[in-house]
This record gives sequence, structure tokens and C-alpha cells, in this order.
Amino acid sequence: MKNILFILFFATIFSGFTKEDPPKTAEVKLKTSAICGMCKKRIERDLGVTKGIVGSNLNLDDKVVTVIYNPKKTNPKKIKNAISKIGYDADEVIADQKAHDALPGCCQKSAAPHKD
Repeated sequence: MKNILFILFFATIFSGFTKEDPPKTAEVKLKTSAICGMCKKRIERDLGVTKGIVGSNLNLDDKVVTVIYNPKKTNPKKIKNAISKIGYDADEVIADQKAHDALPGCCQKSAAPHKD
């Protein structure tokens, strides 16, 4: 009887090693309407306090923000909406007009591209 319990105990422990756990994070890349370093700082800061987002990095050369997120807590659609509420386009989701209008003039879509 002890041998059976011993075998069952180790079988239970080692069975956990053979199962693949779902990924704890996922990554999405989104095209934005960001223009400058202030835009980068604002997007990364605001996404940093958004539920389910682990981290983000905006590349100003191609205006693509890479977002690492917990797929159990958020998804790409919610992330796009969060960026829109910050005042920027995110792929096909257009910036929230009120949030966009509250951005500094140099960060609005009508501003010419510039370097900080």
C-alpha cells in the first residue's frame, strides 16, 4: 500500500512538468499617431498604469508601440481603446477627440513631425 501511495505521489508531482502552461504574457505591436518624445513618454506612462499591461515601448522611428500584456487581464482591443483614450490613434482605432484636443499642440496629428 505504501508503494502505491509513493508512486501516486511522484506521478502527481512529475505530471505537472509535462503539461505546457499557457503563456503568462503576450505581445502586440500597434501603429500610433505619436510624433515626439513627449508622446512617447505619455503613451508609455499611461499604458504602464493600465490593467493587464506589463510594459510598453514606443519606437518613434516607425511610430509602433510594442505592448507586453497579461492575456488573462486584457486584450489587443482593450489596449487600442486605452491608447485612443490617451489621445492617439492605435491601428484602426481613431484617437478619442476630446483626449486628442487636450494634448499639447506639438503632439496633435496636425503638427509637423519634429525631433526633441
